[in-house]
Amino acid sequence: MRYAQGGALTGERRVFREKLRMEAAERFARGDENSVIAHDLRVSVRSVQRWRRAWSQNGPRALASKGPASLPLLSDELFGVFERELAKGPVAHSWPDQTWTLSRIKTLIGRRFHRSYTVQGVAALLKRHGWSCQVPARRTLAGRGDGGWLGEGDLAERGRTVAALDAWLVFEDEAGFSMTPPTTRTWSRRGHTLVIRVRGRSRRRLSVAALACYKSGDPSRLIYRPCPDARPDGRKSFSWKDYRDLIQTAHQQLGGPIVLVWDNLNTHLTVGMRRYIADRDWLTVFQLPPYAPDLNPVEGIWSVLRRTTTANRAFADPDDLITAVRRGLRQLQYRPDVLDGCLTGTGLRHQPP
Repeated sequence: MRYAQGGALTGERRVFREKLRMEAAERFARGDENSVIAHDLRVSVRSVQRWRRAWSQNGPRALASKGPASLPLLSDELFGVFERELAKGPVAHSWPDQTWTLSRIKTLIGRRFHRSYTVQGVAALLKRHGWSCQVPARRTLAGRGDGGWLGEGDLAERGRTVAALDAWLVFEDEAGFSMTPPTTRTWSRRGHTLVIRVRGRSRRRLSVAALACYKSGDPSRLIYRPCPDARPDGRKSFSWKDYRDLIQTAHQQLGGPIVLVWDNLNTHLTVGMRRYIADRDWLTVFQLPPYAPDLNPVEGIWSVLRRTTTANRAFADPDDLITAVRRGLRQLQYRPDVLDGCLTGTGLRHQPP
């Protein structure tokens, strides 16, 4: 049996298979049937037939192991060198976070040893040397650190409002990102949990509000705004004026009426925000049911961001956190397919006009 890119049987498995063939040779000499031998040795009948032909021509020596089918691209000695490179972490090799993925390991093999592997070949190589995909542990680094409700099958009063106004359907949500990032999976030797280092002392957080915008016939849009740092009143979260400015920016960029869907945050229900909504004929607002984050596609956007851009990062300072979050959101702005997938994940329907 041969495998691509040196993925043949290990030495232990070759010895085991040779032992089976030698036992079959003894059974051939006794005149046992192929089906009986295959049943006892738990192998296929075709394998036993092939072994019998080789045995009848050259005797038991024809069933001896001939060694590996092919030499692996990375020998055991080179893989030991490669493990030391992996131990340095992805950041030491110019990647922004501490997650080892198969594509990154494939690239590192090409850079370091000038060998070409496929992603599947990399997975086979790692598993053959005792590696697995796992969730790493974390260790702290020293340092500083008035509308209607929407039901789950319908959107904006069963879709009639969006269709009648030819409007953009806009979902809003806000989230916070801290200096201690979420943990994702990475590759490491089996039985040895990899420990990544993250910032733990700093309590600095970054708040971001985002709008996921959908309209039939147009690509989905993502509009976001981080919470301003310097505030005269010392407020650390969004005020109703910040939401007002974000909605106004969305109206200018989208160039059409907006049907806004958001939760029942107290800032959304202030007198100033209600007055602003009532004075805009291009803005219609609906509240989501209480405790229904699964109906908001922006929650999916936060999930994607935490599993990719901000996962397993050791942020140097708050500015590094802000830069990473902005970069991730900017990349999602060019991925309308991901935004559509977040809407699909809610189970909601967007009925075209």
